[in-house]
Amino acid sequence: MADARPITDVVFDFCGVLVDWQCHCALDGHVDAALVERICADDDPCGFFHYEDLMDGGMRLDDVLPIVEREHGKDIAGIYRYYIEHYGDALPAMVLGMEGLLRDLKAAGVHVWGLTNWAEETFHFAFERFPQLEELLEGTVVSGVERLHKPEAPIYRLAEERFSLDPATTAFVDDTAKNVVGAEALGWRGVRFTDADGARDALRTLGAAI
Repeated sequence: MADARPITDVVFDFCGVLVDWQCHCALDGHVDAALVERICADDDPCGFFHYEDLMDGGMRLDDVLPIVEREHGKDIAGIYRYYIEHYGDALPAMVLGMEGLLRDLKAAGVHVWGLTNWAEETFHFAFERFPQLEELLEGTVVSGVERLHKPEAPIYRLAEERFSLDPATTAFVDDTAKNVVGAEALGWRGVRFTDADGARDALRTLGAAI
């Protein structure tokens, strides 16, 4: 029988959930527009998303740049360095409605945490641009710091230990299906994020008095 206890803790992904991430915003006006469009295309022809994923797993920029240069040349490597060094510009805003949701959860006595695939070298931009996140979240596990990666089980287990979470009363909110599935496999209550209103409704269904 499923555990019917209301949630006591909500763990949030960052990009696409709490923070709007737009690759092109860090490059617009600094790189030819046609090349920006190519770099940011969904099929990742210049490898930027792949290289970010390597950094999210714990690799450093200085280790990744030789790979970029070998695979795509010096010009693209230089643009990738610029992108990482100006990563804050790729974070134009918080996702609409999410600050209010965090505040309402805390007012209802629900603990709120972060769990993100993000590079150690660029994560600081999130709190610098949105200090309210650092204020509201009670702690955040960052993949690049821990050298662990969603949706692999060890990063969720680390969050459980660090934040003293009971999986049965913990909800995990992420916009990426495989990350939600990874949490659910360990007994967490998964919420696939589409927007703040949908997340609010889902968390109410799980017992949050918001």
